[in-house]
Amino acid sequence: MSDLERAAVLDALDAVYQKVTTAVSGLGDADLMRPSRCAGWAVADVLYHELLDARRALRTFATPSPAPADRDDVSYWREYAPGSGEDSAPDGDAAAAHARYVRVAASAYAPGWLVWDWSETSAAARRAAQACGHEHVATQGHVLSVADFAATLAVEAAVHYLDLTVDLPSAPEPDPASLALVRRVLVGLLGAPLPASWDDTTAALKGTGRDPLTGADRQALGPLASAFPLFA
Repeated sequence: MSDLERAAVLDALDAVYQKVTTAVSGLGDADLMRPSRCAGWAVADVLYHELLDARRALRTFATPSPAPADRDDVSYWREYAPGSGEDSAPDGDAAAAHARYVRVAASAYAPGWLVWDWSETSAAARRAAQACGHEHVATQGHVLSVADFAATLAVEAAVHYLDLTVDLPSAPEPDPASLALVRRVLVGLLGAPLPASWDDTTAALKGTGRDPLTGADRQALGPLASAFPLFA
C-alpha cells in the first residue's frame, strides 16, 4: 500500500499542470517548434503527448474499480523501465509509432489551438482530480488508488516539463512537489537512495536517462549504476 497523502498529491498535480500551461501560454508557432529534450520532438510534440495524458486523466477519474489496487505510484513505472521485459512495456517499434503519431497529430493543429486544447483539457483534468470521490480507478489494464494514479500523472508531467522547457528560457521554474514525487519513484525503483549531491531536477534527468551518468555518479552509485535509466 502506498503512503501517499491524497490531498498533497492532488495539489502537486494541480501545480505541475498549471506550470505547463504558464510555460506554453502565448507561445507562437516558432516557439512551439523549438527543440525539446525528447529526440525528434519539438515543444508542440511534447505538449500534445502531455495532452494525451490529461485526456486519459479525465477518463480514469471517471472510471472507478471495485477491484483492489495492483499497482502503486512506484510499481506502475516498472513496466516503463528499459529492458523490463514486461509484456506491456513499449518496445522500439511501438515507441517509434507513437512518436510518429504525436508529430503528425500535433502538426495538424491550427495556430494557437494546441495550447488552447491543453489549457482547457488540463484544467478539466485538475477539477476532475479534486472532485473524484472514488477510492480506486482503472487505467491501462491496472487498478490504482486515486492518490497513486494522480502521482503517476504528476511524475509524467514533471519529467516532460523539463523536456518542454529546455529551450524556453522564460518558462517558470519546475514545480518542486512534483519533482519530489519523481525522486520518490526513482528511489523506489532503485531500492536505494540516490546520490545526495543530486537535487531533484538532476535526479529526474539522470534517473530517466535524459542526462548521462558521469564518472563521479557511477562511483557514487557503484553496482547500482547498471540499473540506469530507471524509467523513460
